[in-house]
Amino acid sequence: MPSVSRSIDVIDLLARRGPLGVRAVAQELSLPLGSAHRLLQDLAAEHVVERTADGDWEMSYRLLEIVGVQMERVQLPRLARPLLEQLASDTRETAFLAVPSRDEIVYLDKVQTDLQLQLNAELGTRRPMYCTGLGKAILAFLPQAQQEQILGAGPLRPFTTHTIVDPMLLRLELERTRERGYAIDREEIIPGVHCVAVPILNYTGHAVGALSIAGTIPKAEGERLDALVVRVKAAGDFLSRRLGFLAARG
Repeated sequence: MPSVSRSIDVIDLLARRGPLGVRAVAQELSLPLGSAHRLLQDLAAEHVVERTADGDWEMSYRLLEIVGVQMERVQLPRLARPLLEQLASDTRETAFLAVPSRDEIVYLDKVQTDLQLQLNAELGTRRPMYCTGLGKAILAFLPQAQQEQILGAGPLRPFTTHTIVDPMLLRLELERTRERGYAIDREEIIPGVHCVAVPILNYTGHAVGALSIAGTIPKAEGERLDALVVRVKAAGDFLSRRLGFLAARG
């Protein structure tokens, strides 16, 4: 088997399974141990994979950069832009699109209305995943191993008095987010700003992005929140279908 094909197999395995030791990689792909080790070393030299603190191998940032450029240039923002414009127009709030990058989100697009508070989130801005609506929507739909890696990376910094910094409480919040299909940010990163966000899922059911509406009006339980959720989820579901989510489930 050509080395390029074997390298792709390693990348695919780590992307789907999360961190694995070299013996597990060799066993899963039916490779000699020495061959698996050389492939991982070659990929590490290109920053495609990296070692964890436990000595396992996991995906690194290089492919995120490549995929992020491709998504930004071609697909996701182009598909999402009309939906963001419609959401902003219908809700009179600011609509955002973001993608994951390691333990952060990166804002790819936003649409504001003249009536809306000017939120300081320019394109390319990075923010932590755990304390934003967009980030929690993504985090709740990441593979379990990747989610745990982010949650266990270190102490969670409080940005406001509403930031969830207890990992156990955050896990419960992510469970609720996954069950209901949307995330809520109640002033967790910016005082006075409230957000409803939904994941954008690919054919594996994992999040490759998220979109949201944000503003100064609290997102309390009730008819208004229900109406907002319907609008945002419809947009998220449309994008997910375009990325193959439902097609993979027949």
